[in-house]
Amino acid sequence: MRSDSDLASSTSSSPDSAAPPAVPPPARHWRDVFWLCVFLLHLLSLGAVLCVLGLNRFERPDRLNIDRFTNMTAAAAAGSSGRTELTETFWPLYGAAGGVGTALAWAWLALLGSRSGQMMRVSVHGLTTYLAVVSVLCFWGAHFLWGVALAVGAGIHFLYVMSVLDRIPFTMLVLQKAVKMVWNLPEVMRVAYVFLGIMLCWLVLWSFGVSGVVALNWDSAARWWLLVVLSVSLFWTGAVLCNTVHVIVSGMVFLVLIHGGRGATSMPPKPVVKSLRYAVTTSFGSICYGSLFTAAIRTLRWEIRGIRSKIGNNECLLCCVDFLFHLVETLVRFFNKYAYVQIAVNGQGFNRSARDAWELFQSTGVEALVAYDCSGAVLLMGIIFSGLITGTCTGVWAWYRRRDEVVMVGSTAALMGMILVGLAVVVVESAVTSIYICFAEDPSLINRWDAEFFNQMSEALHQRLQYRSARARQVMINSSNRLDQMSSDFQTTPI
Repeated sequence: MRSDSDLASSTSSSPDSAAPPAVPPPARHWRDVFWLCVFLLHLLSLGAVLCVLGLNRFERPDRLNIDRFTNMTAAAAAGSSGRTELTETFWPLYGAAGGVGTALAWAWLALLGSRSGQMMRVSVHGLTTYLAVVSVLCFWGAHFLWGVALAVGAGIHFLYVMSVLDRIPFTMLVLQKAVKMVWNLPEVMRVAYVFLGIMLCWLVLWSFGVSGVVALNWDSAARWWLLVVLSVSLFWTGAVLCNTVHVIVSGMVFLVLIHGGRGATSMPPKPVVKSLRYAVTTSFGSICYGSLFTAAIRTLRWEIRGIRSKIGNNECLLCCVDFLFHLVETLVRFFNKYAYVQIAVNGQGFNRSARDAWELFQSTGVEALVAYDCSGAVLLMGIIFSGLITGTCTGVWAWYRRRDEVVMVGSTAALMGMILVGLAVVVVESAVTSIYICFAEDPSLINRWDAEFFNQMSEALHQRLQYRSARARQVMINSSNRLDQMSSDFQTTPI
C-alpha cells in the first residue's frame, strides 16, 4: 500500500541515470467536506456561546440578563439565597485543572522512553483502585449517584482486566515497540507539544464559558444539561485534535517503515510538514467525521469482547452477547482507528479508509492479532486515570471554595485532563496502528525494522489463528451434538 508520493520519491532517488523522470504525485482531493463545514460551524457558534456565557457573570452578576430565560421562581429563590458567584469564582479552578492536565501530559511525553512499561502497568492496575476510592469520597460527600456510577465503573474495569489478563504481556510488547518507534522521531514529539498548546488555548475559552455556566442562577438540572452539551462539544473538539495528530504521526511512522529508517536517502523531504499539510486541509473533513464515532465504538467493542470471552456455557447470555458482538463488528468495519493510517498515506475518505483497512486485516488474518491486542484499552486506562487525578485535584480545591459545586467542577475538570493527556498518548497509538497496517500489507517491513519483534508477532499470529480454528471446530461439534440430541428426542417422544 505505497502511496504515489512514496513511489515517486523512491524513483527519483534511484542511481540509474537512464530511469525515467519521477512523476509528481497526483493532487489530493478534499474528502468529507460536509463534516468539515459542520465542525467549523460548530466551533464558531460554540465559541460565540462560550464568550456570552462567560461575559454574562464576569465582574458583575447577570451582565447580559440571561437569567430572564429561566424559571423566575427558581431565579428569585437563588437570588434570595445570596448566590452571587461570578465567572472569576470558578475560572481559577479550571485554570488549575488545565495546569494539572498539562503536567500529566508532559510527564507522559517525558517518560515515554525510560518508564513507559511502569506507566502502563500503573494505568492498568491503579485505575480500579482509584475509581473505588473516588466513589467512596462521593458517598462521603452525599453524592450517591456519582458514587454508584464510579463504583460500577470500578467493578466493570476490574472484570475487564481479569478477562484480558493473558493478553497483557503481548500488549506490553507492542506498546514498548511503538514507544521505541516514536521516541526515535523527535518531530513526532514536537507535533504533540504544538497540538497540546492549541488545545490549551481552546480550553481557556471553554473554561471561561463553563465558569459562567456554573455561576448562573439557574437550577442545577438546567446547568447540568448545558454542561453536558458543552462537554460533548469539547469531547468532539478534543477527538478531532487527537486524530489530527494521529494522521500526522501515522504518516510519518509509515514512511519510516517503508523507507527503512529516518535517515534513508529515499525519504521525502520534510515528511512531517507534508503530513501536517494534508491533515489540516484535504483530510481534515475525514478526521472530523471519524472523530464522532470511533471512540465510542472502540470502547464498546473492548467491553463486549472481554465479556464474551468469559461467558462459558450460558447459551442464552452467549446468544445475546453474540448479537451485540456482530452488530459492533459491523460498525467497526466503517469506524476504526486504522482508517487514519489510510487517510494519512492515500488521502481517502474515512469510510473507504476504514473498510479497506478492515478488509486488509481480514484477508491476511491479522485481524485475529488486532483483536487479541489491548493496547488501545491500556492507553485509554491511562487517559481515564489521568483525568480522574485532574478532577480530584480540582475537586479538592473546589471543596474549600464552593462545596455545593464540587461535582460540577470536578467532572468537567476530569474531562479537560483526559483530553490533554489523550493528546500526548495518541502518538503511541498512532505508531501501534501503523505497525499493524505495515505488518498486514508487507511483513518484511517489520522484519527489516526489528527482526526479533517480527518473529514475536508472527508467532502470536500463528497461535491466534490456531486458537480460532480450534474454537470454530468446537462450536461446530457442539452444534452437531445439539442437533443430534434434538433429533433423538423427537424420535423417542410418543405421539
